[in-house]
Amino acid sequence: MAKFVVSYVVLFLFCIFQQSNAASASYNVIKFGAKPDGKTDSTQPFLKAWSAACSSASPSTIYVPKGRYLLKATVFRGPCKNKITVQIDGTLVAPTDYRALGNSGYWILFIKVNRVSVFGGTLDAKGAGFWACRKSGQNCPVGARSITFNWANDILISGLTSINSQSMHLVINSCNNVLVRNVRVIAPDQSPNTDGIHVQTSTGVTITGSTLQTGDDCISIGPSTRNMLMSSIKCGPGHGISIGSLGKEFNEGGVENITLTNSIFSGSDNGVRIKSWARPSNGFVRNVVFQNLIMKNVENPIIIDQNYCPNNQGCPRQSSGVKISQVTYRNIQGTSATPEAVTFHCSPSNPCRGIKLQDIKLTYLNTAATSSCKNIGGTSSGVLMPESCV
Repeated sequence: MAKFVVSYVVLFLFCIFQQSNAASASYNVIKFGAKPDGKTDSTQPFLKAWSAACSSASPSTIYVPKGRYLLKATVFRGPCKNKITVQIDGTLVAPTDYRALGNSGYWILFIKVNRVSVFGGTLDAKGAGFWACRKSGQNCPVGARSITFNWANDILISGLTSINSQSMHLVINSCNNVLVRNVRVIAPDQSPNTDGIHVQTSTGVTITGSTLQTGDDCISIGPSTRNMLMSSIKCGPGHGISIGSLGKEFNEGGVENITLTNSIFSGSDNGVRIKSWARPSNGFVRNVVFQNLIMKNVENPIIIDQNYCPNNQGCPRQSSGVKISQVTYRNIQGTSATPEAVTFHCSPSNPCRGIKLQDIKLTYLNTAATSSCKNIGGTSSGVLMPESCV
């Protein structure tokens, strides 16, 4: 055993030595023609810097100095030869005319990249014009997600601020091993579909130390998401942290091994929510833990809603096929903005199973709140306010 440990230490030190001695390349976007004036289109200079870094055999850094850089819809495509660090000290600005991003659905897209780290910076998507279009009922583009990672592995996003996204701020799709830390998301509480962070079809995503204030879910978790950890999140305004909506499609990957801990919800529409369409599906949610949470004037602090059916369209038989099991709610306290603080409305055809409540203390106007249960089985223990209906 000792011999193995010594060998491991030697190998570790060798790797550190190799990394420290590896020649690293740095690419300043200004040297490629980017202008920090917020008016000159810097899309091509950014792409040229990316191309140089992507083809570098040694680890490389793309540096964005202070200033404002106008970017149109931009795709940073891999695979690349080595790891890339993107250090942003400035602000990336979207075109004022929301139609300039077209119907692409993205503003800044990283696709098929590995070992990419993004540090600092602000993304200003100038989403107000697009929201106004949506509100007016005009024929609008689909809306651009501010920053998206598709088919990416070993990704770090640290210290990024995203403001006024057209639609979702940060999307992690079909990725493995992603760490999001100290991120800030800001958009008005009435801005439509501006989810803070959306994760789907991904494994090993960690989100920590982030403040999410937006018009839709602070964090939304879609199908085929596994092994996800969220901690030290501040959510509100927004629609809470939601698993779902799930079960829109019949064949859909499940969600499992999800943990949220040590987080605060302030004035949000929901706290922790699991939501599924009222239609047949082979999807599932299992092994979820919500613990050590504080609710401050939250409308639905704890909710499972398996009756999602917007406009009563496309929901045959009004019964969800998504199977929800092994969900634990532990040490959740604070205040509800509505009399009913705990709502479990599960599917009549696939009741929730293995739901665990432990030490819940939620009040409404300084009195005990209420709870509502339909089609649910589980256990309750510890201090329970409102009184458990499980």
